[in-house]
Amino acid sequence: MNTKTLVSLSLLVGIGAALHLIIPGFFLGMKPDLMLIMMFLGIFLFTEKKNVLLLALLTGIISGLTSTFPGGLLPNIIDKFVTAFLIYFLYTAVKKSSSTYMVCALTGIGTLISGAVFLGSALLISGLPGSAGFLGLYSIVVLPAAVFNLAAMAIIYPMVTKILKRTSLQPAVKN
Repeated sequence: MNTKTLVSLSLLVGIGAALHLIIPGFFLGMKPDLMLIMMFLGIFLFTEKKNVLLLALLTGIISGLTSTFPGGLLPNIIDKFVTAFLIYFLYTAVKKSSSTYMVCALTGIGTLISGAVFLGSALLISGLPGSAGFLGLYSIVVLPAAVFNLAAMAIIYPMVTKILKRTSLQPAVKN
């Protein structure tokens, strides 16, 4: 892993952590996980298993430590690890036909997967807060987060790929 890739991934994780911290929990400590956008961006731009592993571990730990969800550390780590590798395998399967639309679709799908894994693991490990069940939390928090993340990726991905094409951080990204 070269230094430029590590620095780029660190910047993405740092931006994701800042976004994760400033977004308040709005329903029983649940909030959209904007760190997912940065994790997915790292996977799409630096597609190697070792990068995915690093991103999954770092985003899981940082999301867990900054989570407003009661007992959210372990579910966040499990969620990011599972989600990162599922998206990695999906992305590598469609990479040759990759476009901004495909990246946005994978971001929406990844957010849905992430929410299901997080809520499922939280349910098994510590239980869900309040009287809200899995489907209630999924529909109130995860579905809107998936739409938001998809829209955010539609704005962020083209900008980042243009920046990377003009710098020496990465070989030209197919858009």
